[in-house]
Amino acid sequence: MTTPTPTPTPAHGHAPMSAPVPLSAHSPATPIYGEQLDGDGMPRLYESLRAEYGPVAPVTVAPGIEAWLVLGHREVLRLTREEQDFSHDPRRWSLLREGRVPADSPILPMVGWRPALLFADGQQHRRMRAAVSDALGRIKGHELRRGVRATAERLIAEFADGKRADLVSDYARKLPLMVITGLLGLDEQTGQKLVQAIAGLVVANADSADASKRMGAILLALIEEKRHRPGNDVTSALLHHPARLTDEEVLHNLVVMFVAGNQTTVNWIATTLRILLCDPAFRSSLSGGHLSVDDALDLVLWRFPPTQNFPARYATRDLRFGGREIRAGDMLILGLAAANADPDILPEDGVPVVGNRSHLAFGAGPHTCPAQDPARLITRTAVDTIRHRLPDLELAVPEHELAWIKSPWSKGLAALPVRFTEPQLPRDARATRS
Repeated sequence: MTTPTPTPTPAHGHAPMSAPVPLSAHSPATPIYGEQLDGDGMPRLYESLRAEYGPVAPVTVAPGIEAWLVLGHREVLRLTREEQDFSHDPRRWSLLREGRVPADSPILPMVGWRPALLFADGQQHRRMRAAVSDALGRIKGHELRRGVRATAERLIAEFADGKRADLVSDYARKLPLMVITGLLGLDEQTGQKLVQAIAGLVVANADSADASKRMGAILLALIEEKRHRPGNDVTSALLHHPARLTDEEVLHNLVVMFVAGNQTTVNWIATTLRILLCDPAFRSSLSGGHLSVDDALDLVLWRFPPTQNFPARYATRDLRFGGREIRAGDMLILGLAAANADPDILPEDGVPVVGNRSHLAFGAGPHTCPAQDPARLITRTAVDTIRHRLPDLELAVPEHELAWIKSPWSKGLAALPVRFTEPQLPRDARATRS
């Protein structure tokens, strides 16, 4: 069946169908995955989908796996706020219930149900979120800032003598892992083992199952230790919270916090550094005090949100949404990057206003990311530290050679090669050079 050509409407600027069409009737739906799509191509794809379908478009997120991609800012807000219509629980997903999702589908690790706040609605979600939010709220900002700065200076010291570095692999990818493992209450050696297990898990190869077992064993041992000998860390706070989370719930909420929080912070750090290196006017305004590092962080959240698409919500009933006929059990994807670029919410020049934080980079509604404050502090400190310790930092390749990773979900740089001359390191950081 061919999709009818929509007619524009001046009321909202979108192009609704003359008659709503269910997801199953679209053939073929547009793939939003594959080697042909990267961070440069995805924005063009979003605008092409918006022009053809309006705020909600039929897509495939993996071979044979259809879903709706929600592109409109207003529609994403509704999707995140109305739990009675859009559930987080993947056990409602019709393709999964009907046995139509292959066991080796790359979408399963992201949407497989866990007893964690990310996959819960209503009272269950509120109970777990209260524990997670309170645990994160116990993090002392000044201590976190000091720890991030010390870790950043150690990493800079490791590559300083070479006068060159890849700020993705040598800095942005390492720093959040080291900081987050400390917040969980792991010692450095065990933290490194968890980092290695997570790395093996996310590459999705033959070692992934073993890596998942190693990750679970490390976290279960941590939970057992903190159950009997609590400390000043996130794991202890979860275990001893009045919400009375089970060990299994603590384990899976730690996994969600660690995996989701790490990669977004990696992307946020690296992309902010890219803007500072590639935009001389912005860098000059920052140095002159006209703009702050937080302004750079917010610009990234608007233009290059670290998570560009987020799975998923599942329709709880048949309903009309964004000009589409949604069936109960359909999967809907939060198009965060597309929603941030929705022309209906941007100024006429399409440029977000400095200081405006109405972006959707952290989601919205009851499931808004509970870790955005510590994530911002980690990112701001990481960017500030490298600016001050490597003041003459510059790109080592032409800007057009910088590439994004190929992912429908994550918006991150593959590499950020730089060069510099004389690092300005404190004495204790210099002493740690290998």
